[in-house]
Amino acid sequence: MGTTSQAELAVTMTAAAVVEVRKFMEMEKVSPEVGGLRVAVQPGGCSGFKYSLLIEDKPADDDTIVLQDGFKVFVDPFSMQYMSGITVDYVTSMQGSGFTFKNPNATGGCGCGSSFTA
Repeated sequence: MGTTSQAELAVTMTAAAVVEVRKFMEMEKVSPEVGGLRVAVQPGGCSGFKYSLLIEDKPADDDTIVLQDGFKVFVDPFSMQYMSGITVDYVTSMQGSGFTFKNPNATGGCGCGSSFTA
């Protein structure tokens, strides 16, 4: 079952993001002891890659597992190469609310906040 590592993967979640992830886990009745948040990078979006967040009840066999403020973050091997140093935030604005990503390794992006170029 995956490797647990803090050193290999620097994913930072703001306090606001942590609160929201915990709410979603409770709503979906996912146990923080086993389940967690999948943070993934997928081909697509308006800039080449897009971020994906999912609540899952268990990690995949090849996931890296990062312990984060009382829950686990699961990252697959493909996404791992794009994750170092990202910050996941949860913002509320006039346009609505949702998760945003700050990636210091992105070479470009767009206005949606969930798509980037690497």
